Amino acid sequence: MFKGHPKGLIVAFFANMGERFGFYTMVSIFVLFMQAKYGLSSGTSGYIYGIFMFCVYFFPLLGGYLADRVLGYGKTISLGLVVMFIGYLMLSLPTRFETGFVLVLAALAVIALGTGLFKGNLQALVGNLYDDPKYSSLRDRAFNIFYMGINIGAMFAPSASEKACNWILSRNNFRYDARIPALAHDFLKGKLADVSQFLAVAKEQNPSITFDNLKSFAENYLSTLSKSYHFGFGLACISLIISMLIFWGFRKYYRKADVTEKQKAASAELKSQVVELTPEQTKERLVALGLVFFVVIFFWMAFQQSAVSMTFFARDYTVPQVDKLTNLWFDLTGLIPLYLALTGLYFLVKRNASKGSRIGGGLTLIVFGALTYLRYRTYPDVNPFQPQRFQHFNPFFIVSLTPIIIALFAYLNKKGKEPSAPRKIGYGMLLTAAAFSILVIGSLRLPSPAALGGQVAPPQYQVSVYWLISTYFLLTVAELFLSPMGISFVSRVAPPKYKGLMQGGWFAATAIGNYLVGVVGWLWMKVPLWALWSILVVACLLSAAFMFSIMKKLEKVAAS
Repeated sequence: MFKGHPKGLIVAFFANMGERFGFYTMVSIFVLFMQAKYGLSSGTSGYIYGIFMFCVYFFPLLGGYLADRVLGYGKTISLGLVVMFIGYLMLSLPTRFETGFVLVLAALAVIALGTGLFKGNLQALVGNLYDDPKYSSLRDRAFNIFYMGINIGAMFAPSASEKACNWILSRNNFRYDARIPALAHDFLKGKLADVSQFLAVAKEQNPSITFDNLKSFAENYLSTLSKSYHFGFGLACISLIISMLIFWGFRKYYRKADVTEKQKAASAELKSQVVELTPEQTKERLVALGLVFFVVIFFWMAFQQSAVSMTFFARDYTVPQVDKLTNLWFDLTGLIPLYLALTGLYFLVKRNASKGSRIGGGLTLIVFGALTYLRYRTYPDVNPFQPQRFQHFNPFFIVSLTPIIIALFAYLNKKGKEPSAPRKIGYGMLLTAAAFSILVIGSLRLPSPAALGGQVAPPQYQVSVYWLISTYFLLTVAELFLSPMGISFVSRVAPPKYKGLMQGGWFAATAIGNYLVGVVGWLWMKVPLWALWSILVVACLLSAAFMFSIMKKLEKVAAS
């Protein structure tokens, strides 16, 4: 996978993987934590999440400016890692039930600042590696690989957070039940009309619960669940330490790329490498980037629903348990061996494969096929799962589909038919619209969240997990067409003096999209489900139409 690429890509790949594991561990449980510990509504928790994500992706503008003008890329990235670690440490401190809200908000601000210093500048550093003519033709594929590292970290995050939560709950003789947080908070606030419903759910946890000790149960369960989420946040601290060690320990592999245009101009040895553009060329590139930034706002508004409205849908409208076969999708210790077994099968039957490839493929199929079967046999007939588990589908699909997408683009490139980066972005928007069309269809006969009073839907209104799995699959294909290609486009087109700042601009557009996530989350209790998803479909179709209307201008700039 890394063959022919500079070794600095490997360092960035693994450093980013560790940081993203921590980030997505936190993101996978954040809205659930806010509702469990503080009893916030779906709209309020989604709004806070939207503001946080806006800051996470807006602060790279500040990080890019500091790198371009003051500190350089490596120092700014290192500072970001340290600041993020402090933020995750603050978030993991287990305050008492319903307390520590200010500390949580402060931690979010620190995490957002650290991410802003780290994220865009690491991408700018990767882009610098490919300014070398020796590697320039591999730029798009490099960002596909880099993006794969992000998603390997993200793939394991939901399962890690769930295992941490279940461990804390089990130590206190509790089991996770998605119905309890909303019922418990309504009961404690005196807003629950039918207390017997909550009592019946509580008795499933402990048959000795009565009306007399129901309040104590509610407080204990919510306190324990909140503590389990704090423990999950603590996993992010560990992953940040690993990222620091990787980035600092292997600096020699990216040292030559860790230089800004300002630093080049100040060095007698590097001054000849400074690239000067005319004001007209700079303006043309900045306008093209601005147009792309505008389009991707609507992709991120739709895509980041995975942590808000799609998590609510998973919790409230999707069956909370699956059979043995479907559980392979939800258990990474079964899903990954299955994927590797299928990979072995591919090399076994691949046309024109060498004898060694066929033997290796056959052995891989046998070994990992056996591991998959042994894991499958351990499953009970009914397998419960927590709603955040759905969030491992997107990174899993990223990791499994990236080699296929890279091979597809390489094949089209040889034929002279590979789409330009802007055209891939346009296709990505169309695929995003198609993904949410699946949820439009799946939600047509479901009652609205308002009709349910914000509670979990009764069994007759809970749908198959495959509605969300298929949506995540199409969203992933869309993301592979759009996000790494967009980052590569920014790296290629950004004026040399503003590389860090323009990577920050890409994330600023992402920030606006993430802010709009909160707006869509606010609509959760306001409109029917099918209408909520339809808003996202229409927004993506309109932005795709705009993208194709300016395609010639963008392709001209990319080719210059």
